[in-house]
Amino acid sequence: MTDARGESSSVIPRRIILLGSTGSIGTSTLDILERDAAGYQVVALTANTSVDLLARQARRFRPAMAVVADHSLYGELKAALEGTGVVPAAGREALVEAASLPSDRVMAGIVGAAGLEPTLAGVRRGAIVGLANKECLVCAGDLVMAEIEQSGATLLPVDSEHSAIFQVFDFRQAERVERIVLTASGGPFREYSTEAMAGVTPEQAVAHPNWDMGAKISVDSATMMNKGLEIIEASHLFPLAEEQIQVVVHPQSVIHSMVEYVDGSVLAQLGTPDMRTPISYALGWPDRLPAPGERLDFARIGSLTFEDPDPERFPALRLAREALIRGGGAPTILNAANEVAVFGFLAGRTGFLDIAGIVEETLVALPDGRIDCLDDVYLLDQEARRVAGQILETRPSGG
Repeated sequence: MTDARGESSSVIPRRIILLGSTGSIGTSTLDILERDAAGYQVVALTANTSVDLLARQARRFRPAMAVVADHSLYGELKAALEGTGVVPAAGREALVEAASLPSDRVMAGIVGAAGLEPTLAGVRRGAIVGLANKECLVCAGDLVMAEIEQSGATLLPVDSEHSAIFQVFDFRQAERVERIVLTASGGPFREYSTEAMAGVTPEQAVAHPNWDMGAKISVDSATMMNKGLEIIEASHLFPLAEEQIQVVVHPQSVIHSMVEYVDGSVLAQLGTPDMRTPISYALGWPDRLPAPGERLDFARIGSLTFEDPDPERFPALRLAREALIRGGGAPTILNAANEVAVFGFLAGRTGFLDIAGIVEETLVALPDGRIDCLDDVYLLDQEARRVAGQILETRPSGG
């Protein structure tokens, strides 16, 4: 085979499936893969509705299969891929089929609960799975972790915070870990008063000061729900109790998270706020690959600051902890209601401060339920979305 310069190479490429190739995680992953064309072979690419970008990616990387989740867009994708040799497909079953293809690694970057089933398909065949979809563990953490144990799959967190912890967490001496500390940028409204936050627009909420993320994740960062979801995710990834998982606001986003041991030692992973760093770690694990991100200049940074999150202005953290403690299907309800509320806010149907209120009302309205299988997850998710949608309709438009 040849590398990106056309020179002979004896490297056996790692085969990779990219779920959610047109989102921020997907495009960042492809940026890394393109820099090491000889090291990777893209087996499948999937997208939700972005057919044009998916087709351009497929023409560039020539996977065996390209999938669009929206059935109605199949004809458009098929036409765009004509003559490429890439097999087009569409729909939920096709996403699962793509994730089930033989590969060494799966990068799970589909946002929201929609990523659960295809991610599990990769887990069940024992692949190394880079998990950039926190909702998988939030909605069905016990199920996912049980499948990992049964299949022998390896789960590598790609969230910058969980990747940071994974890199400095001594699993051989987990009982010697006193706590982990998830860092949070605080989002764009960290210094806003409650009154000012009431008038926040979707355009303001998606303009994250440090990270380049999609609209939904940016709003979650602004409400700090993303950190609440990360608390739940961390409870599955690391053998710790809820009270051992703490959050601190760190506006510079240089320290991505920390692990404190019983002797008082605190190990931290630092880096510039660039998702290509944790993505590169997941792609190369257990080795480390060169990554294109900017390097830290400590003298230019000057100082790092920390503060406790304000529970009054950011109630999402409390709601997530309450859902984790309640257990059962409560985290599933939390996640579904939050997705409904966030997309309602982005559509101008409710106000920024109403997001947490809709989530809390939904949690109160629904019993936790049991989560014994994927069908339980989907049924509870649907019911939570229905209830959250009804609550959303009672809110004044735009708050």
